[in-house]
Amino acid sequence: MKEISIHGRGGQGSLVLAQFMAIAALEDGKYGQAFPFLGGGGERRGKPIMAFCRLDDRPIRLRCRVSKADYVILQDVTILDEVDVLAGVKPGGLVLINTDKSSEALGLKGDFTLFVFSAEKLARKILGRPIMNTALLGAFSAITGEISIEAVLNAVQSKFPGELGEKNSRVVRESYQMLKGD
Repeated sequence: MKEISIHGRGGQGSLVLAQFMAIAALEDGKYGQAFPFLGGGGERRGKPIMAFCRLDDRPIRLRCRVSKADYVILQDVTILDEVDVLAGVKPGGLVLINTDKSSEALGLKGDFTLFVFSAEKLARKILGRPIMNTALLGAFSAITGEISIEAVLNAVQSKFPGELGEKNSRVVRESYQMLKGD
């Protein structure tokens, strides 16, 4: 089983990102589970929040918060100043951060592989808004291979039909290509 921890701010679509991952897993013939962490701390727009996703080839019976994730996704780099998100990554795990800074400039050290790219910049370019969850979804597919790009595109198009779906599919494809190196 692979576990994913997503850190963002209320209103950035962290739960939607986790749901897309779970739907894409189903599209790939796997099992997926997505849920938010509602800690009773007054979660609202702009406050740090967490969402989780589990992916597996077998039914997922575990029903608790992810404490050590194989993959950590950070939607807003400023959360690093408020929450120790890296404490939640398994040794040898992977961290994906939405930022326009280089990995060296972030100065993050640990037993993990770090990927950085500006999902927000890509979203603004294509969608006209800083809604970066589909950009991070495409990037996650590219760097992990846990969910296929075809399944990701199917998940996005099922949620967003028409022009909005076409734009979000473009965001997915471009972020996938940026991180895959194609």
